[in-house]
Amino acid sequence: MSPAVDAAEVRRRTRELLAAHPPATTGRTDFLKARFDAGLAWVHYPVGLGGLDAPRSLQQVADAELADADAPDNDPRRIGIGLGMAAPTILGFGTDEQKRRFLRPLWVGEEVWCQLFSEPGAGSDLAALATRAVRDETGDWIVDGQKVWTSSAHLARWAILIARTDPDLPKHRGISYFICDMTDPGVEVRPLRQITGEAEFNEVFLTGVRIPDSHRLGPVGEGWKVAQTTLMNERVSIGGSRIPREGGMIGPVAKTWRERPELRTPDTHQRLLTLWVEAEVARLTGERLRQQLVAGQPGPEGSGMKLAFARLNQEISGLEVELLGDEGLLYSDWTMVRPELVDFTGRDAGYRYLRSKGNSIEGGTSEVLLNIVAERVLGLPAEPRNDKDVAWKDLSR
Repeated sequence: MSPAVDAAEVRRRTRELLAAHPPATTGRTDFLKARFDAGLAWVHYPVGLGGLDAPRSLQQVADAELADADAPDNDPRRIGIGLGMAAPTILGFGTDEQKRRFLRPLWVGEEVWCQLFSEPGAGSDLAALATRAVRDETGDWIVDGQKVWTSSAHLARWAILIARTDPDLPKHRGISYFICDMTDPGVEVRPLRQITGEAEFNEVFLTGVRIPDSHRLGPVGEGWKVAQTTLMNERVSIGGSRIPREGGMIGPVAKTWRERPELRTPDTHQRLLTLWVEAEVARLTGERLRQQLVAGQPGPEGSGMKLAFARLNQEISGLEVELLGDEGLLYSDWTMVRPELVDFTGRDAGYRYLRSKGNSIEGGTSEVLLNIVAERVLGLPAEPRNDKDVAWKDLSR
């Protein structure tokens, strides 16, 4: 980290960027590329990779200057998987060539990413995955298998993928981590229609997909270790995103409460007060978690934030539907669409209620996250396991 980069220096560089590329007259993509090249994409990333080797906390200095100038952003909700999961994993485990190739178009939003982790038989127990990657005589990897619950697969150019490369080892070993080209002819994406009516998720079938060894992240057989970086960042990005007071789910129900006093009851009043306080506590805890990130990589504490996010969203959206009475039973549109972004809080109360049901599954089920918090945060003994030293191929499935 460069000691010469402070808030004044970040502010100076940001103003130089704005002077050289005025947002009013510069195309959006051109401006974003110039911002990346100026080191103002992720200021804590290395020089040449969108950063300045500066403290993470200085990002808000650049962001504030850019917001005041009405500069375009990179539409982070549309490319959240790339920003929140792929980028930190590539930075942590990628080669110099991989970092140069993938980080700039990822951040600019020219290339959308998805995550090929979960499988029909390996969701909560992700390490039981069965998708196979076999190396051929050319050194490339040939991948066959099925993935599921894949957000944005219908839009993605690239995917982060874990596959089994050695079935003779226990399940947490013998897994390798790859970057998969979603345009390969062996990749088939099928929509999964959800309870909301949308097909935000997909199932992905991989048949003879060829991945060059140059698209492997980390050593062969150490994909589980690499995947932990992805998963910890995913949980922080889901549960610990920066929001203002009354942001997220609590905002719409608080607004309804203020504007429609005829709907109020003593019971809903007490429940709203309780949930408002809990939402504010979760928001401030998220701020503390982001401050901890300044010192290093996210830890298991992100699992606690994601747990709180899921529980609060479900309880708040349930209160909102109940508060609205008959109106809460209405639903605006069941049309099957394949959206371009994940929207937890959009549309109406019915949508929020139904969409929040997935919050306790995606990004790690609440049951799995409770185990992580118990073992890795509280230091409680791990649950007994009888598959720890058993080869994956000998496990019952």
